[in-house]
Amino acid sequence: MSILESSSRRVTLRLIVRGRVQGVSYRASLRDRALDAGVDGWVRNLDDGSVEALLQGEEPDVRRVVDWARVGPPAAEVSDVSEEAQEGYPRLSGFRVAA
Repeated sequence: MSILESSSRRVTLRLIVRGRVQGVSYRASLRDRALDAGVDGWVRNLDDGSVEALLQGEEPDVRRVVDWARVGPPAAEVSDVSEEAQEGYPRLSGFRVAA
């Protein structure tokens, strides 16, 4: 079953976004997109120049944010997005940009 076939299930996905994604408002833009979609979680820069995000919400809403993450804001150049389902993750509330 694909992630899109079950539209009422709450999911948690961890993303690693690679490319030119730091210094281009990627984190703030991802937060705004997630909040607009009703997705909870967080986003942060990693030392290797990538961005890590944890997204939690209804599958179609999370998928919309993931689809956006594959492109990012105008100044970004996303080369790869890896996703990993996170089972048993505590329920989050809100969305924050981590330091």
